[in-house]
Amino acid sequence: MSTFPRWVANPDRPDPVSTHHASPAARRAALLAGVALLSLLTACGNSTPQSAPKTLPGTAGPASGDTGTKAGSTGAATPAASASSKKTGTGTGTGTGSAPASASAGSAAGGGRCHTSELRASVGRNDPGAGQENFPIVLTNTSGRTCTVRGYPGAAFVDASGKQLGPDPLRSSGAPTTVALAPGHSAWSGLTFSNPEISGAHTATPASLIVTPPDERDSLTVTWTGGKVPVSGNASSVSLTVVRPGSGA
Repeated sequence: MSTFPRWVANPDRPDPVSTHHASPAARRAALLAGVALLSLLTACGNSTPQSAPKTLPGTAGPASGDTGTKAGSTGAATPAASASSKKTGTGTGTGTGSAPASASAGSAAGGGRCHTSELRASVGRNDPGAGQENFPIVLTNTSGRTCTVRGYPGAAFVDASGKQLGPDPLRSSGAPTTVALAPGHSAWSGLTFSNPEISGAHTATPASLIVTPPDERDSLTVTWTGGKVPVSGNASSVSLTVVRPGSGA
């Protein structure tokens, strides 16, 4: 007889090769345990933190749907718009540009204010006296209708570059009256200043006199031939009178 012990199966221990005979409930439990273990391993594999977002240079624009200040809504006026609102008359003794609509409408009625474009400006002959220089500033109606002027014109001496010489003229006392100008007729205002050689005021020789008709914004340019005028110092003021009919001659 063989002396080697024989292996005897233990009836209380399941056979390893017989696990495939396990019950359906046992197989399902084992499957669920495997799925749980796989999920845990996957979660561990994804636990690496994300890198911080990059910061880009520049200024961020407003968020979509932002109801705050938007680009271009500063409300500041453009240089082009501000400049276009200011008119300037040109020419020597005459205005330029077409007459305003109100002038055309008034021509039928034969009245209304004279506009710059309907007038010609000129400076008459000096009539000195008592140490004073007196020049008439003449406004002549060049339109085909009767219009009116009233009050004081504006005036300023300028050099060849257009820079004003001296302060604005003062207004002499006087009662304004309405002067009706038929076509071709004139009104004048007296421009007066002390003779600089007598007053000792500092002087300059203007290139032009800028004249603005009463109640108008556009101006007329007249070549100045009257010599030196006072611009600063003692008795340097220049004065203007109200307009009156005629040419001041």
